[in-house]
This record gives sequence, structure tokens and C-alpha cells, in this order.
Amino acid sequence: MRQAQRRTSTGLALYDRAAADAAATVIARYSTSFGLACRLLGPRPRPHVRNIYALARIADEIVDGPAAEAGMTPQAMSEVLDQLEQEVLDATDRGFSSNLVVHAFAGTARECGIGPELVAPFFASMRTDLHTQQHDAMSHDTYVYGSAEVIGLMCLQVFVNAGAPHPITPSPELTEGARRLGAAFQDVNFLRDRNHDDAVLGRDYLGLTGDEVGRTAILDRIDADLAAAARTIPALPADCRRAVTAAHDLFAELAARLRTCGDDDARVRVPDAVKARLAARALLGFAPREARA
Repeated sequence: MRQAQRRTSTGLALYDRAAADAAATVIARYSTSFGLACRLLGPRPRPHVRNIYALARIADEIVDGPAAEAGMTPQAMSEVLDQLEQEVLDATDRGFSSNLVVHAFAGTARECGIGPELVAPFFASMRTDLHTQQHDAMSHDTYVYGSAEVIGLMCLQVFVNAGAPHPITPSPELTEGARRLGAAFQDVNFLRDRNHDDAVLGRDYLGLTGDEVGRTAILDRIDADLAAAARTIPALPADCRRAVTAAHDLFAELAARLRTCGDDDARVRVPDAVKARLAARALLGFAPREARA
């Protein structure tokens, strides 16, 4: 009996828990806002969403500073991304990785039906950051699909499949909502980070160059995406709605503040008290706030 207990406490179940803890630590270090929304998820989807975002964060850090600070060239970063993508695919196939965050993601992918059709576009967008500094409308849309919309689609796979015996395909309505919410999130972040992206990373995702008309058009697109996504949130499983509502409303608030602040050097933020109010509103079951359509 004691030997059986020892095997259980040191076997794959323990490794799975350690991997999930590692993913949760990555998220806690990098994003307080995401952590707040994630806590509103039910226990069924919560660890899986953390696993997705932890992997995305690690890939993002390869191209957004730490790897360069370590002395890596763009070619070396590309090779590391290639290795990471292959490790994700291999781990999803075999059910194990020596990289704890990859192992956590692979477990989520296997349970929830996240396949190469979502993994490959994400890594393609990450590689784009290594060689593309100026985006046009087409490359922007391709980049946003891979870097943000597929993350929304991965989360949607979790929302509808976590804990189920076999993954199913989400409805077209929910798929469209997930894509548009991811796109809105990304464009909000592009606007918030424009000065940093230009000065530090040498990238221009939006091609605005002081064009206030173009900036207004982007904000209009963000609001339309947020409004479309909001209409689909009530169709999500009950243990996901509050968290998605809170995330939606936080970015709707950011978009509203971006519209009033103008194109200055300060990164737009939502005060903690406002974040808490938005979270409380979502927790109480209110529908997503209205966005300009």
C-alpha cells in the first residue's frame, strides 16, 4: 500500500500538477489584469487557460526582449522558436515534455482538442516579429490572427471541452466571437504600446505615423469587434462567462480611455479601483458593457 501511494505521489499526476503550477507562476509574474480575470473562471477551465497563456508568454518573450538581452541573434531566436514549436507538437502527440510549461500546454491541447491548425499560426506570427518592422493592412491581419485570434480560439476549445470525454467543435457563433474578441484585445494593446514598440522594438503594427483619422478608424474597429464579441458571451458555458465578461469590459474601458487621451506618450491604464468594479460587475452576472458598434 505504501509503495502504491509513493508511486501515485511521484508519478505523472504529480508532474502534471507541477507543470500546472509552473504555468500559473508565469502568468502571475507577467499579468495582474489577466490573473484577475482568470480567477473568475470556474475550476474546470481555469488551469487550462493559464496553460495556454503561459506558453504564449514564453514564446512572446523570445522575440520581445529577454532573448536579445541574453545576447541572442534574430537567427538564434528563430531557431529557439522552431524548437519550442516542435516540442509543443511532439508533447501533444506523446503526452510528455521535460519543459514544464510545454507539458502543461500539451495536456490542455490533448484534452481540449487544440491542434497544429492553431499552434502553427501562433508561432508564425511570433517569427514575424523577428523580420518585419512595418506592417500593412494585410500583414497586420495575418499577424493578429496568429498572435491573438488563435489564442481566443484555443481558449474557446477549453471553454467547451475541458472535462468532456471527447472534444467537440465550437459553434460558428462562438468561433466568430472568440476571434473578434482576440482581435480587439490585440489592437488595443497595439495602440497602448505604440511608443514602446517604435522606440524599443522598432516595430509599427498599425502604420499610423501620427494619423488621427486612421487612429479613430482603428478604435471604431475595436469597438465593433467588442460589440460583436459581447453578443456571443451569453452562449458560453456558465463557468466561463464572468471571466470573459470581465476581460471584455476591461478592454472596452481601455478603448474608451484611448479614445479620449489622444496619441500621447503615456501608456493608458485602468486604475485598480475601476478594475475591481468591472470584476465585481462581471461576478454579479451583469451582461458585457456596451461598446460603440
